Amino acid sequence: QVQVVESGGGLVQPGGSLRLSCAASGSIFSIYAMGWYRQAPGKQRELVATITSGGSTNYADSVKGRFTISRGNAKNTVYLQMNSLKPEDTAVYYCNAERVITLTTMWSRDYWGQGTQVTVSS
Repeated sequence: QVQVVESGGGLVQPGGSLRLSCAASGSIFSIYAMGWYRQAPGKQRELVATITSGGSTNYADSVKGRFTISRGNAKNTVYLQMNSLKPEDTAVYYCNAERVITLTTMWSRDYWGQGTQVTVSS
């Protein structure tokens, strides 16, 4: 079984910063990419940023230049550094582990964390 756990959300004032962490654990053989998605009330879940196992990154236009995704030294961990936060960044942020192959299966699937709330407000 695979678990994906996020941490680091909270309340921050506009212009402030937060750092989200995500760790995937379990009987993992490989992960193609890990990323962050967010869902605001009444809106669909949207991509924020992803990073592949090879280090390639992809960002939503709305966060380019403000957010940075990176991989941790520990295996299967990623971080999202969020700077210059805006009220419109308020959402539940979900970590995704994409195309995970485990030690007991020969096919891949995605896994999601439970989400962490980020609120940007004065």
